Amino acid sequence: MSRTSVLAVVPPQVGGREAGAGVALLLADRADVTVVESTDEDPGALAAAQVIVTALAPVRAGHIDAAPRLEMVQCVGHGHDHVDLAHAHRRGVTVCTIASSGAEGNTVAEHAFALILACAKKVVPAHTALARGEWALDRLRPELTELAGKTIGIVGLGHIGRDVARKAAAFDMTVLYASPRRAPAEVEQRTGARWTELDDLLRAADVVTLHAPLDDSTRNLLDASRLALLKPTAILVNTARGPLVDSDALADALENGRIAAAGLDVFDPEPPEAGSRLLSAPNTVLTPHAGAVTRETLVRIALAAVENVGRHLDGTGPRDAVRPR
Repeated sequence: MSRTSVLAVVPPQVGGREAGAGVALLLADRADVTVVESTDEDPGALAAAQVIVTALAPVRAGHIDAAPRLEMVQCVGHGHDHVDLAHAHRRGVTVCTIASSGAEGNTVAEHAFALILACAKKVVPAHTALARGEWALDRLRPELTELAGKTIGIVGLGHIGRDVARKAAAFDMTVLYASPRRAPAEVEQRTGARWTELDDLLRAADVVTLHAPLDDSTRNLLDASRLALLKPTAILVNTARGPLVDSDALADALENGRIAAAGLDVFDPEPPEAGSRLLSAPNTVLTPHAGAVTRETLVRIALAAVENVGRHLDGTGPRDAVRPR
């Protein structure tokens, strides 16, 4: 029986060859796996690939055309914006995520709340002041706030958004959500989330947290006009994809005090350029796309991706196939 050729593309910032070796080991009994750190690194392996496993590495139209035997692209995560979905569909290549696995949901939701709490409690400026010898309580006191009784607006009520909603309920927050499709009544009841239009959510929420996929319909979803709808006391958190928000418009809002704070785990581009205004904007808490990379989650993500590749190989049919909108 012939073995399937798999190309595992794991950039250095998400673990590189060491992480890729784990994927190769999990597939060793059924496939020949080549591990690379960029999709362009090994043209021969790309040309031979029947399956590409990508951990946020770009798989563009040229890569797909350079792999005439390609059948499947498996994204190691919920997002698929790094894959040319339309071209893959034209070529008959299945593109899958691990969206239904739940592998990332809890840890990304935890990270969102870490950013929310850091913004609300001024953890970073308090730490920085103390480290340089300043007891900054009088200066910070007017900006300190609590979550209980506040309204959180969740943009995107998928698996991660639902985990956020459940955690918000534990903080005694009112939960609103906006999504192109309303969630089933059972999901709304279980999470305590109430659907509303996006603009109404932005006007009402004390905290806005983004959990939507990135595609043509959501790029710059929060532009200057939508950011202007936020309360001046609002906290904006993005643990989804950087291009969901217009970076310059957000920097303007922060620099001019039109919103209270932003917690960002994702950027456009990644890593952010040295001159990015968001790196020096006031009232920000920044982390390096770390929301889904806990020790525990990385194992779950790898297992979910490999399991889905296995379903393709054995003919069961993979889960979480995505199609162009």
